[in-house]
Amino acid sequence: MSGFSAEWLALREPLDLASRNKQVEDAFFAALPDRELKVLDLASGAGSTVAALSRPDTPAISWTLADYDAELLTIAASRRYDKTPANLATVEADLAEGLDRLPLSEVDAVTTSAFLDLASEDFLQRLVDAVTSAGKPFLASLTYDGRATFEPADPLDVSLREALNIDQQTDKGFGPALGPQAARRAIDLFTAKGYFVQDGASDWQIEPGAANFLKEFLSGWARVGCKQGLDPAKVDRWLEFRSQQIAEKRLSMMVGHLDFVALPKLQGNNKNDL
Repeated sequence: MSGFSAEWLALREPLDLASRNKQVEDAFFAALPDRELKVLDLASGAGSTVAALSRPDTPAISWTLADYDAELLTIAASRRYDKTPANLATVEADLAEGLDRLPLSEVDAVTTSAFLDLASEDFLQRLVDAVTSAGKPFLASLTYDGRATFEPADPLDVSLREALNIDQQTDKGFGPALGPQAARRAIDLFTAKGYFVQDGASDWQIEPGAANFLKEFLSGWARVGCKQGLDPAKVDRWLEFRSQQIAEKRLSMMVGHLDFVALPKLQGNNKNDL
């Protein structure tokens, strides 16, 4: 599975927290029991989902975080929170190797953030099968959906976005990734299993003040553009131009993401009846 550094995850977390779709999250919590919850978070990384869903207006959550990266799990469980909370456990697991060891029967719900666009069709089908067979609600946040715009625009932006979207569909450790199609495909699969699904946008709105994030993010765009065959000289000029705009705080971006909650039909109907 493709890895992410703790530094990159820390850079993106403020955007993630600000962008998550609160209506989708409210629908998720409304379908769950009004008591302390047990939630399994897949591909948890450094625990951003824990930070996002630790809300004062919802029940307490006992978390199980599953990720293949032991260092990120350590950050989530100890360094991030000063000491390991009594209600947080970690499981080092390579999800690509199988989902059968996950404690799906022991939790009230399953969550994941910024993960599904890395998944292949085969893995996504197996994940949906596992979640629906266990009858669990599923919340997927911040799945990239292929949209991205700059202000101000540049003629090379579209080619770079297209290159990124092609690269998003390469193997990230699960086989050929669904990339920008992942969220909609997951929604179709859950719907076919009889689940009720509610979705909503969770777009990053990247303001000019986010200079450190923009520099790192656009360097990645440039690398991917060259990898996908764009003219390196043109890409270098684009990156130099954008870097100047970042330094002058004249550049902003929107990056499209989609959140959705998938609920067993009884829970979905109950939500609609409220």
